[in-house]
Amino acid sequence: MKAIVRDAYGPPDLLELREIDIPEIADDEVLVRVHAAGVGRDVWHVMTGLPYPIRLAGYGFREPNNPVIGSDMAGVVEAVGNNVSRFQPGDEVFGIGKGSYAEYVCAREDKLAPKPANLTFEQAAVVAIMGSTALQALRDHGKVRPGQEVLIIGASGGVGTYAVQIAKAFGAQVTGVCSTKKVEMVRSIGADHVIDYTREDFAEGDQRYDLILDIGGNSSLVRLRRALSPRGTLVIVGGEGGGRWLGGTDRQIRALVLSPFVSQKLGTFVNKENHEDMLVLKELIESGKVTPVIDRTYPLSQVPEAIRYLEEGHARGKVVITV
Repeated sequence: MKAIVRDAYGPPDLLELREIDIPEIADDEVLVRVHAAGVGRDVWHVMTGLPYPIRLAGYGFREPNNPVIGSDMAGVVEAVGNNVSRFQPGDEVFGIGKGSYAEYVCAREDKLAPKPANLTFEQAAVVAIMGSTALQALRDHGKVRPGQEVLIIGASGGVGTYAVQIAKAFGAQVTGVCSTKKVEMVRSIGADHVIDYTREDFAEGDQRYDLILDIGGNSSLVRLRRALSPRGTLVIVGGEGGGRWLGGTDRQIRALVLSPFVSQKLGTFVNKENHEDMLVLKELIESGKVTPVIDRTYPLSQVPEAIRYLEEGHARGKVVITV
């Protein structure tokens, strides 16, 4: 099969399109014929091996354990392991695989769900990781409730576009923060208000928010707390910058340390993708409350170009690889 592989951690230049063997599935796994795969910051971190702690999470310390990159995907079940009961060959699915920039990928049964009937494979390929991150941030950690004022910093990105729509589905009043060229897109997916951060500071003025989702931002805790209501909740979703060791997590650590000593709840979390949350996302999508936002698509041979486009910060929503 054709796959995008690399032999060492590093930039997109190290990625190559090669012919490799189709992977063999374990008893609890499913072999999926990939139709499309998503491009996200998670792929960039696995590709570069940065920050370094990611290498200790099972990806290989000195060199990658799995030469094929990619995780988010959608496709058709080709074969199932002996212990798999939810799926059978021919089923259309979406979820998370072990190296999805390939014609075939292995995926655990509990990391897959039936593809929403109203989505293309390209749309479904960008739901699992970013959608479940937004869902868990709002529902489980933000405890969002109807009528609350919610601020989403990074509203135009992969997680942000889902967060805006899911928060609206839960009955919140949503303000999105993004750059000038992405304002109309964020407004079009349901944000009640949009702040162009190049022209306005969300922390200035009298507005206070019950819940703030800071998605990959770099605002100081002081500024974030200034915009938060006295008993509001801050959820930091990921983080960029911060060097090769911390990788932006220093802000998250400080938030967790400070939280017990203030009236506001300050925290973060690590997304735990699972079959149940993917079913929730499927229901939200099929009911018309959530729609994946796709910026552009690239063929499998152009994965390096797709990752460079993501690195440059141009994406409005998600970038997709077609296989």
